[in-house]
Amino acid sequence: MLALLLGVSVVVPPLVRRLGMPDLVGLLVAGVLIGPHGLQWLNPSQPTVQLLSDGGVIYLLFLAGLEIDLAEFARIRRRSLRFGLLTFALPMLGGLLLGLGFGYSLLSAVLIGSILSSHTPLGYPIVRSYGAMREEAVTVAIGGTIVTDIAALVVLALCMGLAQGNLSALGVGWLLLRVGIYAALVVLVITRLGRSLVQRSVNNDSQLFVAVLLAVFLAALAAELAGVEKIVGAFLAGLAVNAVLPEGRVREQVIVVGASLFIPVFFIDLGLMLDLPVFARTMVGSPFALLLIATLIGTKGLAAWWAGRFYGYGRAQILTMWSLSLPQVAATLAATFVGFRGGLLDAQVLNGVLALMVVTASLGPWLTARAIPLLPPLLPHDQAPLERRGLAVLVPITNPAWERGLIELAGLLANGKGAVPGRLMPLKVVTAEQSGAGRQWLQRSGSAALGQPLLRVDSDIAGGIAAAALEQDADLVVMGLDSPAGLGRWLFGDLVEATCRQVACPVVVARLHGDSASLQRLLVPIKHLTAAALEQFQLARRLAAACGARLTLLHLHDPNLPAAALGQLGEELQAWLGGAGPEPGPVQVEVMLKPSWAVENDLIAASSHHDLVILRCQRRVVAGLPIPASERVSRLLGRLECSTLVISDPLRS
Repeated sequence: MLALLLGVSVVVPPLVRRLGMPDLVGLLVAGVLIGPHGLQWLNPSQPTVQLLSDGGVIYLLFLAGLEIDLAEFARIRRRSLRFGLLTFALPMLGGLLLGLGFGYSLLSAVLIGSILSSHTPLGYPIVRSYGAMREEAVTVAIGGTIVTDIAALVVLALCMGLAQGNLSALGVGWLLLRVGIYAALVVLVITRLGRSLVQRSVNNDSQLFVAVLLAVFLAALAAELAGVEKIVGAFLAGLAVNAVLPEGRVREQVIVVGASLFIPVFFIDLGLMLDLPVFARTMVGSPFALLLIATLIGTKGLAAWWAGRFYGYGRAQILTMWSLSLPQVAATLAATFVGFRGGLLDAQVLNGVLALMVVTASLGPWLTARAIPLLPPLLPHDQAPLERRGLAVLVPITNPAWERGLIELAGLLANGKGAVPGRLMPLKVVTAEQSGAGRQWLQRSGSAALGQPLLRVDSDIAGGIAAAALEQDADLVVMGLDSPAGLGRWLFGDLVEATCRQVACPVVVARLHGDSASLQRLLVPIKHLTAAALEQFQLARRLAAACGARLTLLHLHDPNLPAAALGQLGEELQAWLGGAGPEPGPVQVEVMLKPSWAVENDLIAASSHHDLVILRCQRRVVAGLPIPASERVSRLLGRLECSTLVISDPLRS
């Protein structure tokens, strides 16, 4: 049974990504197929399934608290609090009226309202990819997540507690007091003990990792002892750990364990409980699911419009807040799961919420991607561009066949013609058993004058690279890329993926078909004019200057783009050419604006006239949820025949 659950968790996500579906939808479908209404391989009542699924629902809310940006919330907390209360109250009222209208009891109707009131900002990675993290509307929406999630979980605790007692004012007051005392104790204990433990466990990641897991599950256990739902304790533990656990390997391990084991089993369990005939009858024969979706979209939109008008925001800012507050994933699924098992919600609500999750998890990020470009661009013209300074470039050597080519490329990126000299740092990460070979490499590299060679002993190669990049204050990490992934790398990932997930600076992943002398025509496709895209162009022009190459800046736009907007795009791109500062060498740059309905095909066609294509990839992981990034870059790597560089942005800003 455990092997089957783990096998589904490993095999299904890569399969559904190739079909363009989110991981969580694939896991739900897999649960239906192997469940009691499908092949009957698993049953949701089996102890192993229940245990891992309960761990998943706990972990889901823990990661939701862990991933909230507390510093951003504190920066603009008053507006975030107001918007959070508004985007909680309106959906709460709408869900309450909807539940009562369909004949549900008062407690069940209140719980339906609280399910609609929370949100998970799945579009935030898109915001990060545009460099708009400091946009006030974004901060207000993200900060509102804390308010809605806490309020929704408190309502859930009240509903589940009152379902076992009575509706007297004294009972409600006592329950609220217990919740308040419990929340204060959890945050206080974890914060106080956590700071001391972090200071003492600097060199003991295992101890700290186990302590974090212990804090999560003890908080969940204490919640049940206090008469509160365990997911409330998990969320509070996430907030408390968030305040004391620094960025680094332990935090990464905590997220990976949940996203790889517990959370997938939770989604599989939801699929096990889903009866497809009942689901179809609910969607076709009952308007409940459609009205639930319409209520959520309408009330969240009204809250964003109301708050935006009050704060004097423009249309793009209001649309941004609406799009970020739409997706219903973490707290929504957890509360529905608890309410269904507790008997307050029936199959009609469960099926409606699953449909709501699929619709809003798709609609929210789609709207975010269309709202952010409408915001005023936040370009770093006041910062020293990449072309004006030397760079510290770290080159992990994992394949001896790539060593010469990668070091040559890194040297061009570090210095360039006429630029302030940079630092070139070849790095070899070895295990303790390989230390002898590592010392031989270090001596050989030092005698060959290959920059500043570094040797690091670490059992975790990706973690060792990330730590070295941080210690050496690296501006870039340059790595090599194998041929297209085989089955093993497709299923389990690879070193490049693990490094991109952990390194705090951009990672340049290179697939080269020759030496630098062959790079005479460089192509830089730009999707949107953002701060990260400007850095991509600056890095490309730096490389072109070092190679003596020509550079093409390509922007494929919507064929229906108005002429005025197209003219503004051209002017901004031309401003990049003159506003990026003095070049390290004469570079011939051609700006191409081309209408396109098939971006990938047109990009492939343009690449046939160039020696190197420089792409950019933004990772998208929110609250540890298995929601994949766009697969466009992966598809392009499989189709491009020329040399390729992929600039992978750091996971966190």
